[in-house]
Amino acid sequence: MAIPPQHTLRRELPRVEPVLFSAWSGGDSWWVQSVVEMVNSLGGLAQKQMLVALGATDRMLTSAVRTGSVHRARQGWYSVIPESDPVLRAARVGGRLAGLSALRFRGAWVWDDGPLHVAIPRNASRLRNQWNRFTLMRQAAAEGVVLHWDDSLDGGDLHSVDITSALVEVVLDEPFETAVVALDWALRTGALDRIVYEEVMLALPAEARMIRNWVDGRSDSILESICRTWLQLRGFRVTSQVPVGDLESIDLVVEDVVALETDGRGHAERFERDRRKDVSITIENRHPLRPTYSMVRLEFDRLVQAIEAAIRARTPGWSVENSGGSASRAALGRRNWRLMDGTVTRIPEFPPGRGGWVGLDARRGWSSPDEWE
Repeated sequence: MAIPPQHTLRRELPRVEPVLFSAWSGGDSWWVQSVVEMVNSLGGLAQKQMLVALGATDRMLTSAVRTGSVHRARQGWYSVIPESDPVLRAARVGGRLAGLSALRFRGAWVWDDGPLHVAIPRNASRLRNQWNRFTLMRQAAAEGVVLHWDDSLDGGDLHSVDITSALVEVVLDEPFETAVVALDWALRTGALDRIVYEEVMLALPAEARMIRNWVDGRSDSILESICRTWLQLRGFRVTSQVPVGDLESIDLVVEDVVALETDGRGHAERFERDRRKDVSITIENRHPLRPTYSMVRLEFDRLVQAIEAAIRARTPGWSVENSGGSASRAALGRRNWRLMDGTVTRIPEFPPGRGGWVGLDARRGWSSPDEWE
């Protein structure tokens, strides 16, 4: 397993300064504690040569492993990270986290755990099963692993590829909606600034860059992001974070009629505030809907029926085909995208009702990129 450059590690583990430890005759318990501190000082995962450079001996390492205080991730690699942790499992395979697994490690909005994505140097050999370092990997897919054989080792750390590489991999390898959600998250949380966001776009093939037109960093959650994307793919005009009342905003407004509040699993302490917000929404002549997490995930077709019924009640003769922004009449992009339902299709360059795209301005909120200085 090749060693990428050392960068700031994101894993929050107990740390000590990486100073030289001397192997004096203080007993095995002292040796074990010293090795644990050494591994922690290196981010929880270290190659033997790193530990030897800090003063570890073979006897110290053996003692630490025998007590269970330190794990051998694979031959020559030691860790204090739990053995079920994706970082340790990726190291056991012979690489580090990539793609969706790397984003999940950073706290991205991810619907399912899915397979383990591992970045592997092109010259890697004798890859191991993610659950057992003594078992050689036979078929990656069958063992719940997706291998990325283009790990340049130029960025990231021992745990994961950098966020730019991970996002590019997600856009190219994952369903369209998953990629949009990942980019929404990166912008909304500040995981990317506008310069790095442009680097991600430029790293994509030209035909894939149209995804930027579907990204909206105003989304506050995976539910909000996925609802917006699914509705836009069905031809609805959707606007994020529309002001209501004096100080609040609506998560999503569909066709300027339905106010969609993606409450997820709900919070009892917000009940009174949410009811007051619904009153404000109704006063402004919009129809409030509050789908739960399970409704969005398992009953989205039924939610769409409710949205359509509410729009028709206020707009006689309306249909998604004549809504004025229907995706069916928009120019299609050149790339064939895979969707979450397994279909592969070309997608319009722009979502319904949007003739341009928006980007994140950290000082003033959302703006056109033309306004960026």
